[in-house]
Amino acid sequence: MRLVWLFLAAAPIVAAPLELSLKRAVQLAVSPEGNTRVQLSGEALKQAQSRSLQSRASLLPDLSAAYTQQNLTRNLGALGIHLTSPFPGFQIPQFVGPFTTVDGRVTATQSVFDISAYRRYQASKAAVGAAQGDLKSSGEQVAALVARAYLTALRADADVETAKANVALSEAVRKQAEDQKSAGTGTGIEITRTRAQLANDRQRLLVAENARRSAALQLLRAIGMRLDTELVLTDKLEAPPVDAMTIQQANAMALESRPDYQAQREREATARISADAVKLERLPTVAAFGDYGESGTGFASSLPTRTIGITVRIPVFDGGKREARRAESASQARAEKVKTSDLKEQIELDVRLALDALRSAEEQVKVSREGLELAENEVTQARRRYDAGVAAGLEVTDAQTRLERARDNQTAALYNYNVARIDLAQSVGGVRRMVE
Repeated sequence: MRLVWLFLAAAPIVAAPLELSLKRAVQLAVSPEGNTRVQLSGEALKQAQSRSLQSRASLLPDLSAAYTQQNLTRNLGALGIHLTSPFPGFQIPQFVGPFTTVDGRVTATQSVFDISAYRRYQASKAAVGAAQGDLKSSGEQVAALVARAYLTALRADADVETAKANVALSEAVRKQAEDQKSAGTGTGIEITRTRAQLANDRQRLLVAENARRSAALQLLRAIGMRLDTELVLTDKLEAPPVDAMTIQQANAMALESRPDYQAQREREATARISADAVKLERLPTVAAFGDYGESGTGFASSLPTRTIGITVRIPVFDGGKREARRAESASQARAEKVKTSDLKEQIELDVRLALDALRSAEEQVKVSREGLELAENEVTQARRRYDAGVAAGLEVTDAQTRLERARDNQTAALYNYNVARIDLAQSVGGVRRMVE
């Protein structure tokens, strides 16, 4: 009994396979702990928010406190102080000290008028909006990446099932040929032909199984999960219908929904506002300052002192630095405007290509289904004719080859159709909506 317990304790714990749907896969990938791209975009957003807080700080009061205690000696002559004694024979010393001073003080400054700083703060808020758009865009890109990886894994599963069905059919045809040979109506070459076909199908099954393992690893990597996780995909490779839409409708939806376009518009606004902030640096700035505290040679002798005032700064000449920065910021604003226009044209191209691909994929699915039905009927009829002795085994083998091709065509058509669905959803910014 003790040996049994020791064996159970030493046996490794095997985790149950993870059942994974497409919706769950996307949810895991776009979570804060999921895909690396999402994590990096999240950190970029936090950095933009921190920079915005730094910009806002220049508009808020700056309050500080300090306490100073010093022990000093001074050369009055070095300070321009020359004292002459009114008494003959008595000279006032030029070196004084050591003596101690203490000073406790609160200092405050407040920007009163600085339009340039305010515009820089507005630019920082627009940059936060751009970072938020980038985060959403990363989520869409990751969702599309995971969806394609999931479809590839589904296709690999379908290829394995197809390969197994082909092997089962080849074994049945081989047995049929052996039975015909035993009955005296078949030939040895027909058995050899069926065995060769069976060997080819078994090899294709091995290749399909290896491709399935590779697709599962790629899916795990896209999600951000451990590569030793065993997956069981719960969805099937099907052709769900897609709501019809015109190019104009899809393009309008894309311009409204695509996060990368919204982020680019925010970047354009950031560059434009930053250029305005540089131009406004020519204006005067006004700041108020003040301090209050007590100072003296000791705590008992300390007296309250204060300073209040206003500072007005007027830019006059800085060697052309400000003008160069203005030209640079204006160029950056124009560049972002060009990028926005280019992205808008790219979105229209993406929409048109996705709609064309979807229409073509729909036709491929219809044709592949018809071809598969015809190929299955051909194999059934060929085997019946072979059993009846009115056809040779070569007719069965040829029909079997066409059936295998039809099965592959249907798998490819279903895969292409679902990829086209993802491409269309990504072109209009709705991958996650489609998955959910």
